[in-house]
Amino acid sequence: MEFIKPGRVFDFMRYRTAAVATSSILVLLSVLSLFWPGPNFGIDFTGGTEVQLRFRGDISTAELRETLEGLEYESPDVIAVQGAANEYIVRVREVSALPADIEERIRTELGNALGDTEVIALRVSPGGDKVSVRLGASGDPAQIRSALEASGVSLRGDVVRFGPESDFRYEANLVGVADRLVAQLEEQLGERGPEEPLRIEWVGPRAGEQLRNSALKALLYAIAFIMVYVAFRFDLRFAPGGIIALIHDAVITVGVFVLVQREFNLTTIASLLTIIGYSINDTIVIYDRIRENTARHRGKTMAELINISTSEMLSRTIVTSGVTLLAIIPFFVWGTQVIQDIAFALFIGFVAGVYSTIYIAAPVTEWFDKVVFAKARERAAAAARGRAAASGT
Repeated sequence: MEFIKPGRVFDFMRYRTAAVATSSILVLLSVLSLFWPGPNFGIDFTGGTEVQLRFRGDISTAELRETLEGLEYESPDVIAVQGAANEYIVRVREVSALPADIEERIRTELGNALGDTEVIALRVSPGGDKVSVRLGASGDPAQIRSALEASGVSLRGDVVRFGPESDFRYEANLVGVADRLVAQLEEQLGERGPEEPLRIEWVGPRAGEQLRNSALKALLYAIAFIMVYVAFRFDLRFAPGGIIALIHDAVITVGVFVLVQREFNLTTIASLLTIIGYSINDTIVIYDRIRENTARHRGKTMAELINISTSEMLSRTIVTSGVTLLAIIPFFVWGTQVIQDIAFALFIGFVAGVYSTIYIAAPVTEWFDKVVFAKARERAAAAARGRAAASGT
């Protein structure tokens, strides 16, 4: 399908100075947004507990936040789920409702209740919602339950035995932060209180920091490998333009995410990696055509080759990018909150990717060809003339 009449050439490079200046300003603003207002990190990176709740009655974001603050939750985040009435994502910093010395207290109470039966292993989950006990001999679940309650924990269900018959393992579900939060909201809001949680997630602070560092490394590794690929696939003239365009797309997407305060989590990182791969694909197609036209249109400057090549591929770009964006829009309109965040990131990134291929990657490549490689060609030509003159004498 051809949207552009074959043979028509647009002077894209005419606007390269204005485009690069505009992009530089947008990138600077995106970087500054990381400091203010700052990213809205999800629990993947900050640690904490996240609960998605649907309320039986009408309640506003402000009222829900004030209620949580009144229940002594520090700086709770409340996000309305788009397209769903009275449905919110609540994020609190607390990961566990248990005191720091809970394992020691449980072990002491188990020793008092079970007598000579040895407690071989004891583990409380980081989220404080489960406790596992391994004994040296068979134990009475009722006694284990009494010991757990005596240590100060609240159980959600019975103590159950699991594993092989020769292994004396017991497990109990505890009332966690999410359970406590729901119960407190029901008490405060009465008939308008929440239904059963739709989704519960928790991440410890240390794990959140590790995930944040791993996500940053993943982005840097992806950009580095793509730079190596482009350098080998074409030559060093093209690699810097492609990489700068990738960084541009990722930074712009992050900046928009920060400005609209969308949650920044592992799915956002996955979206950024997708954007990077998609963006370089479009850039490589243009680079391929530039390389073909270099041999076909000898004597043309790099700027002219870029205009010709981009114009020739413009219909393809419109079709492929347009179809992709049309596929993303329904997910943004009708998807869940997580799917909407992914679709939003991809939409911004893909639009930025099409723009950056024409007005970031191409101008940088033209600059490198004119400033860096043109001088190298002049030196090589001068050396050739010198050798020819020497051989003539």
